[in-house]
Amino acid sequence: MGRASVGKPKSTKFVLLGEKPIQDKKDSVSQRVLSATYADLPAPELEWEKMATAPVPRLDGAAIQIKNLLYVFAGYGTIDYVHSHVDIYNFTDNTWGGRFDMPKEMAHSHLGMATDGRYIYVVTGQYGPQCRGPTAHNFVLDTETKQWRDIPPLPVPRYAPATQLWKGRLHVMGGSKENRYTPGLEHWSLAVKDGKALEKEWRNEIPIPRGGPHRACVVVDDRLYVIGGQEVILWPNLGHLFSSALEGMRKIVVYDDVYMLDDDEMKWKVLPPMPKPDSHIEFAWKIVNNSIVIVGGTTDKHPITKKMTLVGEVLQFNFDTLVLVLYHLAFQIL
Repeated sequence: MGRASVGKPKSTKFVLLGEKPIQDKKDSVSQRVLSATYADLPAPELEWEKMATAPVPRLDGAAIQIKNLLYVFAGYGTIDYVHSHVDIYNFTDNTWGGRFDMPKEMAHSHLGMATDGRYIYVVTGQYGPQCRGPTAHNFVLDTETKQWRDIPPLPVPRYAPATQLWKGRLHVMGGSKENRYTPGLEHWSLAVKDGKALEKEWRNEIPIPRGGPHRACVVVDDRLYVIGGQEVILWPNLGHLFSSALEGMRKIVVYDDVYMLDDDEMKWKVLPPMPKPDSHIEFAWKIVNNSIVIVGGTTDKHPITKKMTLVGEVLQFNFDTLVLVLYHLAFQIL
């Protein structure tokens, strides 16, 4: 029998959408087109200044700024160790200090959080390291006295729900359900004032159109906005086996969605999407001059490397002009 001829292996070139494929006459080349989601979008560079290094590394922690102080909560130190304290950064003198402990029953990651300028409301989240279950316990921190207070627990616990103060009520919506991957659509609110709950039970509100965790939730001009986020899709019949061992058997879908809840009509409206999907941005936003600025985050996993892709842009949307402006980060951050 004759031997089969063996040709030169084909190579593969990856082309981002919007680029012109390069023809290579010498080699046999197959081309695969990738979405521009995986590349930095065209944008001007910003000048960045390095600030004081944080006392400890953190992943999936939480942070709230009040005046010149940044309060940083909880988070993973490693997959097997979680922090149970608060660190404070002073923007005025570029220093860290004033560390104090969290309540023992408080979640360690995937928190929901909002502030009225003195009191910080902390809701639900994951309790413990690795991929442990969530807790429904909620707390309030008085940043002037460093004292903690309980408020009524959520009807059911959630991972990383969208959380914000609006019209005198603490709103909590979406997030992931107790099994960690099913998106929650529920939306609850609780009347609060000066760090105290004015009601004993949470009130049901209009459900969010699309559930999921790790979203920015902001209020501008008495309208509530929910931006970005994600959900996890597992292979069928594997939901009860969720663990890090199933990393290759799940797909993370990252959202570019923007929703607005208008108090006049009390119904959700779908707004134009972000330039690229963005998740883990619940504490990566700031309102500046009637603009929302979102820094970094994560987008869809790279289809070739299967690794998490970090967002390399700063997104600024101006609510007066309805214009979106992009800038580049000095380096990509989560």
